[in-house]
Amino acid sequence: MEEKILRKLFLGFIQIHILHHAQEQPVYGVWMLQELKEHGYQISAGTLYPILHNMEKDGLLAKENRKVKGKIRKYYTATDKGKNVLTEARSKAYELFREINE
Repeated sequence: MEEKILRKLFLGFIQIHILHHAQEQPVYGVWMLQELKEHGYQISAGTLYPILHNMEKDGLLAKENRKVKGKIRKYYTATDKGKNVLTEARSKAYELFREINE
């Protein structure tokens, strides 16, 4: 039960993490899985790809298909809307972090 609750909570953090990196440079799924793993998130491709698709659908990410080693790889970049959401999320996260660490 506790893991289910934490998973729901962390999904928001994961989206912020995705936006952060997608603002810096285009990202793709496998790279993002590895990046999240380095930060302690244990999610599968079956969880990540729907998140990326929903973020694209919500206008936070733009997708570009690129051919890499004969295969199509989907790269995601933060849109202006995504960058604005990230700015707001950073502000709220910073405020919350300060409050819970007092």
